[in-house]
Amino acid sequence: MAFSADELRVLRRALAVALHPVPLPDEDVQDCLRLADSVDDASREAGRLRAFLLADLGRYRSALPGAAASYLELLQDALATGYDPRPEDLAALRTLRGNPVGVAVLNRCQALAEQSVRARLAGRCTPAPRTRLLALPGGRASGDAKEQPRPEPRKPQPSKPEPGERPVPKPSEVFPPRRRPMPPPEQLAAG
Repeated sequence: MAFSADELRVLRRALAVALHPVPLPDEDVQDCLRLADSVDDASREAGRLRAFLLADLGRYRSALPGAAASYLELLQDALATGYDPRPEDLAALRTLRGNPVGVAVLNRCQALAEQSVRARLAGRCTPAPRTRLLALPGGRASGDAKEQPRPEPRKPQPSKPEPGERPVPKPSEVFPPRRRPMPPPEQLAAG
Protein backbone atom coordinates (compact mmCIF):
# COMPACT_ATOMS: atom_id res chain seq x y z
CA MET A 1 0.00 0.00 0.00
CA ALA A 2 1.43 3.40 -0.92
CA PHE A 3 0.62 6.73 0.71
CA SER A 4 0.72 10.14 -0.89
CA ALA A 5 2.76 12.95 0.66
CA ASP A 6 -0.38 14.48 2.23
CA GLU A 7 -1.46 11.11 3.64
CA LEU A 8 2.00 10.56 5.12
CA ARG A 9 1.80 13.99 6.76
CA VAL A 10 -1.56 13.08 8.33
CA LEU A 11 -0.29 9.65 9.37
CA ARG A 12 2.84 11.12 10.96
CA ARG A 13 0.72 13.65 12.88
CA ALA A 14 -1.70 10.90 14.05
CA LEU A 15 1.19 8.73 15.24
CA ALA A 16 2.69 11.68 17.13
CA VAL A 17 -0.68 12.26 18.83
CA ALA A 18 -0.91 8.56 19.70
CA LEU A 19 2.49 8.76 21.41
CA HIS A 20 1.96 12.15 23.05
CA PRO A 21 -1.78 12.97 23.34
CA VAL A 22 -2.53 16.61 22.71
CA PRO A 23 -5.75 18.31 21.62
CA LEU A 24 -6.20 18.37 17.85
CA PRO A 25 -8.06 20.94 15.80
CA ASP A 26 -11.20 19.67 14.08
CA GLU A 27 -9.49 19.95 10.67
CA ASP A 28 -6.79 17.48 11.76
CA VAL A 29 -9.41 15.07 13.12
CA GLN A 30 -11.23 15.23 9.77
CA ASP A 31 -7.93 14.54 7.95
CA CYS A 32 -7.39 11.46 10.14
CA LEU A 33 -10.92 10.22 9.47
CA ARG A 34 -10.46 10.70 5.71
CA LEU A 35 -7.17 8.77 5.89
CA ALA A 36 -8.92 5.95 7.79
CA ASP A 37 -11.59 5.84 5.06
CA SER A 38 -8.89 5.70 2.38
CA VAL A 39 -7.15 2.81 4.15
CA ASP A 40 -10.49 1.00 4.44
CA ASP A 41 -11.12 1.51 0.71
CA ALA A 42 -7.67 0.17 -0.13
CA SER A 43 -8.25 -2.87 2.10
CA ARG A 44 -11.55 -3.62 0.38
CA GLU A 45 -9.92 -3.26 -3.04
CA ALA A 46 -7.08 -5.58 -1.98
CA GLY A 47 -9.71 -8.12 -0.90
CA ARG A 48 -11.43 -7.86 -4.27
CA LEU A 49 -8.14 -8.34 -6.10
CA ARG A 50 -7.26 -11.36 -3.94
CA ALA A 51 -10.68 -12.92 -4.64
CA PHE A 52 -10.12 -12.35 -8.37
CA LEU A 53 -6.69 -14.01 -8.27
CA LEU A 54 -8.00 -16.98 -6.26
CA ALA A 55 -10.83 -17.46 -8.77
CA ASP A 56 -8.24 -17.34 -11.56
CA LEU A 57 -6.19 -19.97 -9.74
CA GLY A 58 -9.30 -22.16 -9.49
CA ARG A 59 -9.95 -21.82 -13.22
CA TYR A 60 -6.41 -22.90 -14.07
CA ARG A 61 -6.66 -25.78 -11.57
CA SER A 62 -9.83 -27.05 -13.24
CA ALA A 63 -8.11 -26.89 -16.66
CA LEU A 64 -5.28 -29.22 -15.62
CA PRO A 65 -3.25 -30.95 -17.02
CA GLY A 66 -3.43 -28.72 -20.12
CA ALA A 67 -2.77 -25.54 -18.13
CA ALA A 68 -0.01 -26.99 -15.93
CA ALA A 69 2.64 -24.35 -16.68
CA SER A 70 0.28 -21.41 -16.10
CA TYR A 71 -1.23 -23.03 -12.99
CA LEU A 72 2.21 -23.68 -11.46
CA GLU A 73 3.33 -20.11 -12.16
CA LEU A 74 0.14 -18.60 -10.73
CA LEU A 75 0.28 -20.89 -7.67
CA GLN A 76 3.90 -19.90 -7.00
CA ASP A 77 2.91 -16.22 -7.20
CA ALA A 78 0.05 -16.86 -4.76
CA LEU A 79 2.34 -18.74 -2.37
CA ALA A 80 4.78 -15.81 -2.42
CA THR A 81 1.98 -13.50 -1.21
CA GLY A 82 1.03 -15.74 1.73
CA TYR A 83 -1.55 -18.06 0.16
CA ASP A 84 -2.17 -21.26 2.15
CA PRO A 85 -2.49 -24.18 -0.25
CA ARG A 86 -5.88 -25.90 -0.13
CA PRO A 87 -6.51 -29.63 -0.32
CA GLU A 88 -7.60 -29.25 -3.96
CA ASP A 89 -4.23 -27.64 -4.73
CA LEU A 90 -2.40 -30.58 -3.19
CA ALA A 91 -4.55 -33.05 -5.12
CA ALA A 92 -3.95 -31.16 -8.38
CA LEU A 93 -0.20 -31.06 -7.76
CA ARG A 94 -0.14 -34.80 -7.14
CA THR A 95 -1.45 -35.29 -10.67
CA LEU A 96 1.55 -33.30 -11.95
CA ARG A 97 4.24 -35.52 -10.39
CA GLY A 98 5.82 -36.09 -13.82
CA ASN A 99 6.67 -32.37 -14.01
CA PRO A 100 9.84 -31.44 -12.04
CA VAL A 101 8.45 -27.97 -11.25
CA GLY A 102 5.20 -29.60 -10.13
CA VAL A 103 7.10 -31.87 -7.72
CA ALA A 104 9.00 -28.90 -6.24
CA VAL A 105 5.79 -26.89 -5.79
CA LEU A 106 4.05 -29.96 -4.28
CA ASN A 107 6.85 -30.34 -1.71
CA ARG A 108 6.63 -26.64 -0.85
CA CYS A 109 2.83 -26.76 -0.58
CA GLN A 110 2.90 -29.84 1.65
CA ALA A 111 5.33 -28.12 4.01
CA LEU A 112 3.20 -24.94 4.08
CA ALA A 113 0.00 -26.92 4.64
CA GLU A 114 1.61 -28.78 7.53
CA GLN A 115 2.78 -25.51 9.11
CA SER A 116 -0.69 -24.03 8.71
CA VAL A 117 -2.37 -27.01 10.37
CA ARG A 118 0.11 -26.95 13.26
CA ALA A 119 -0.44 -23.21 13.75
CA ARG A 120 -4.22 -23.61 13.77
CA LEU A 121 -3.99 -26.45 16.29
CA ALA A 122 -1.75 -24.32 18.49
CA GLY A 123 -4.34 -21.50 18.33
CA ARG A 124 -1.93 -18.95 16.89
CA CYS A 125 -3.69 -18.58 13.56
CA THR A 126 -6.69 -16.49 14.57
CA PRO A 127 -6.17 -13.04 13.05
CA ALA A 128 -7.69 -10.13 14.93
CA PRO A 129 -10.35 -8.30 12.93
CA ARG A 130 -9.51 -4.74 11.93
CA THR A 131 -11.53 -2.26 13.91
CA ARG A 132 -12.71 1.14 12.75
CA LEU A 133 -11.06 4.26 14.07
CA LEU A 134 -13.66 5.52 16.50
CA ALA A 135 -11.80 8.15 18.51
CA LEU A 136 -8.48 9.89 18.69
CA PRO A 137 -7.11 10.76 22.13
CA GLY A 138 -7.21 14.52 22.49
CA GLY A 139 -9.05 14.66 19.17
CA ARG A 140 -11.11 17.72 20.02
CA ALA A 141 -9.82 21.14 20.96
CA SER A 142 -9.69 21.50 24.76
CA GLY A 143 -12.19 24.40 24.72
CA ASP A 144 -14.94 22.24 23.15
CA ALA A 145 -16.90 20.85 26.09
CA LYS A 146 -20.08 20.17 24.13
CA GLU A 147 -20.39 17.16 21.87
CA GLN A 148 -19.89 17.86 18.19
CA PRO A 149 -22.08 16.11 15.59
CA ARG A 150 -20.34 13.32 13.72
CA PRO A 151 -19.50 13.87 10.07
CA GLU A 152 -21.81 12.29 7.54
CA PRO A 153 -20.59 8.93 6.22
CA ARG A 154 -19.13 9.03 2.75
CA LYS A 155 -21.58 8.23 0.03
CA PRO A 156 -20.47 6.06 -2.89
CA GLN A 157 -18.80 8.18 -5.52
CA PRO A 158 -19.93 8.01 -9.13
CA SER A 159 -17.70 5.85 -11.30
CA LYS A 160 -16.64 8.89 -13.34
CA PRO A 161 -13.36 10.28 -11.91
CA GLU A 162 -12.95 13.96 -11.18
CA PRO A 163 -10.60 15.99 -13.42
CA GLY A 164 -6.98 15.27 -12.58
CA GLU A 165 -7.85 12.02 -10.77
CA ARG A 166 -6.91 8.60 -12.13
CA PRO A 167 -9.67 5.98 -12.34
CA VAL A 168 -9.22 2.74 -10.38
CA PRO A 169 -8.04 0.06 -12.83
CA LYS A 170 -9.86 -3.24 -13.20
CA PRO A 171 -7.97 -6.41 -12.24
CA SER A 172 -7.90 -7.40 -15.92
CA GLU A 173 -6.06 -4.15 -16.71
CA VAL A 174 -3.53 -4.59 -13.91
CA PHE A 175 -2.93 -8.28 -14.60
CA PRO A 176 -3.35 -8.85 -18.34
CA PRO A 177 -3.85 -12.42 -19.52
CA ARG A 178 -0.64 -14.37 -19.85
CA ARG A 179 0.41 -14.98 -23.40
CA ARG A 180 2.31 -18.04 -24.51
CA PRO A 181 5.60 -17.29 -26.21
CA MET A 182 5.42 -17.58 -29.97
CA PRO A 183 7.80 -20.08 -31.56
CA PRO A 184 10.43 -18.45 -33.77
CA PRO A 185 9.51 -18.41 -37.45
CA GLU A 186 11.21 -21.03 -39.52
CA GLN A 187 14.14 -19.67 -41.40
CA LEU A 188 14.53 -20.77 -44.95
CA ALA A 189 18.04 -21.50 -46.13
CA ALA A 190 18.94 -19.79 -49.37
CA GLY A 191 20.80 -21.65 -51.82
